[in-house]
Amino acid sequence: MKKAMTVLALAAAALVAIGTAAHADQLDDIRKAKKIRIAVDLGVPPYGMTDDKLQPAGVDIETAKLLAKDWGVEFEHVPITGATRIPALQTGKADLVISTLSITPERAKVIDFSLGYAVLRTVIAAPKNVNVKSLADLDGKTVGTVRGTTHDTQLTKEGPKGMKLVRYEDDATEQQAFQSGQVDIFSTAEMLVPQIDKRAPNRQVEVKFVLDNFKLAIGVKKDEKRLLEEVNKWIAARLKDGTLNAIYKKQFGSDLPDMIVKQ
Repeated sequence: MKKAMTVLALAAAALVAIGTAAHADQLDDIRKAKKIRIAVDLGVPPYGMTDDKLQPAGVDIETAKLLAKDWGVEFEHVPITGATRIPALQTGKADLVISTLSITPERAKVIDFSLGYAVLRTVIAAPKNVNVKSLADLDGKTVGTVRGTTHDTQLTKEGPKGMKLVRYEDDATEQQAFQSGQVDIFSTAEMLVPQIDKRAPNRQVEVKFVLDNFKLAIGVKKDEKRLLEEVNKWIAARLKDGTLNAIYKKQFGSDLPDMIVKQ
């Protein structure tokens, strides 16, 4: 009897060990590989973009590179779009997502979020001669948005019933649709509007109204608690010494707001 119980106990212990090995700790994996794979969308300047030498640049890229440097590991950029940010984590393609990712209840069900490292303001934009001042004014209108973004979610939930929402796969595709006249009204990040106006000056695009201000966070795969703790420690330290503020100010010319600094 005792021998049978011992065998069962050993078998149970072996199963636990196998299960533990199968669910390896991601922070340990990063340290062992001496490399961290971070997903960043390069279609959302100045957060993610390419510079004049066609190299990845912007707030999110600089933040990702700084984290890798501070952790003493190699940085590997994982190219994504707005719609593939969360799947990149879920499928193990990336260790972290630093890509204008704002915190929403829906996303928090499937991934974990760090402290905020920057902010993003989303807006409705349209040509100067288009008269829209609120969500209610979008009734009966066709509105472009980028699939899987916070403004997509907000417009889907809060937009008037008569609004037709057209979803594009990324910001570049949405901008091309606007420039070619396929859509007149669209949701986007505020900082993109001046760039769109430069590319299509004949359309005279401007911000019509603000949808929301979002805290941007680093996305971590669900239940990777040790990795999340280390990311939060790093953000707290870099907010305290002003480094993350310097990265943000370099692109926007203003300091991070209190909603980020005083977390």
